[in-house]
Amino acid sequence: MQQSKEARPYDDVKTTIIGTWREAWDIGKTDVLDSLFTDDYVRVSANSGKERSVEETKAEISEIRAAFPDLTTTIDRILIEGDQGAIYWHSTGTFTRPLNDVPPTGQQVKTHGSNLITFDQGVICREEVTWDAHALLADLGLKSLSSAFESHAGDVVTDDFSGEPSSASLKSFNRQFITGVTVVTTTDDDGKPRGLAVNSYNSISLDPPLVLVCVQKTSSTYPALFRSSHMGINIMSRNQRGTIGTFASKATDKFAELDWHSGPHGSPLIDGSAASIEVEIKERFQALTHTIFVGRVRSAEASEDEPMIYKAGKFFDSQDLSPLS
Repeated sequence: MQQSKEARPYDDVKTTIIGTWREAWDIGKTDVLDSLFTDDYVRVSANSGKERSVEETKAEISEIRAAFPDLTTTIDRILIEGDQGAIYWHSTGTFTRPLNDVPPTGQQVKTHGSNLITFDQGVICREEVTWDAHALLADLGLKSLSSAFESHAGDVVTDDFSGEPSSASLKSFNRQFITGVTVVTTTDDDGKPRGLAVNSYNSISLDPPLVLVCVQKTSSTYPALFRSSHMGINIMSRNQRGTIGTFASKATDKFAELDWHSGPHGSPLIDGSAASIEVEIKERFQALTHTIFVGRVRSAEASEDEPMIYKAGKFFDSQDLSPLS
């Protein structure tokens, strides 16, 4: 390896690391890392095993700083012995702009990690890190389903699906599953009610009272829902076929012709529903094209109206199983 940087005493390296990290992470001057790393530097994630070069590390820092403009990082301790060392640090910041396909939540996060470093003539040639953008999202309560894929800033690594069932056969399977129909609701930053039809609703447990819904990221309601602390889940009654049509349309204001009321925490609850609950969102699991929202039920109400049934793209009256046009 050609080493173009002069070796430095390790006491000087500690001072250099502190100053360089502040410039890169707190100000965004990532080019200063060139003086701290060797040309063949590699950053290895202890969680995924993924390796990043100097330029890829700079790009990740820039992406994170763009999403957390007020990010500040403090180095708590640096230990160096021979050509090995460790950096212990913590950071705070507010999630105010998108991080790749994850919408901002406005949450403030405090995260921390440690970097095991290897020196070559006083310059860092390798880091093994316990933290990456994946860990940052986990600290915000935004978790990935790592059993199927590993998510990182800027990329997604998926399993090899060759030999798996075709999309058509999977759709045929799903069409045979009978569900109810819900409308998931929230409010946007201006307090305007938003909602979308969802049939991927499930009760997780009664004690504690936990439920989940799965929402596609391309939905126009998704950004507002992702930022919300609460959501409403309305089970559609057999008399609300027109309501479902409204939420399947491209109408600008889907609540304009609906009667609804606010739950205790402000979520829109649709009048005439078979039942409605308001849920405090506790977890947001990232699952490629969808997000799974897990929430704790905070209020519940039910009517005497019978629910609607959905199967194979059609809606049915649950009382006599007649189709709803």
